[in-house]
Amino acid sequence: MALNARSHSIREPIAVPAKQNGFFPKAFVWRGRRHDVRVVESCQTEVRRDWQGKVQRHRFRVRTANALFELIQDVARDTWQLERVWGD
Repeated sequence: MALNARSHSIREPIAVPAKQNGFFPKAFVWRGRRHDVRVVESCQTEVRRDWQGKVQRHRFRVRTANALFELIQDVARDTWQLERVWGD
């Protein structure tokens, strides 16, 4: 699936019950449905400062059997969000 395919901005919380090597998402749950990650296509670490201090997050682009997803992890809060989806 090409990245120029139509994408949808989601920005919804997700759960990540399984990680590979303690870092990469191996599976995630979105809207009650489990998605198993086949491939982590990219990972970026973003560090910046805001009025509350340092903000660090990881941005993962992952492929499942049906779609390509962009997942965001807020490192300080250990929360996850589905940012964008291509397909599905």
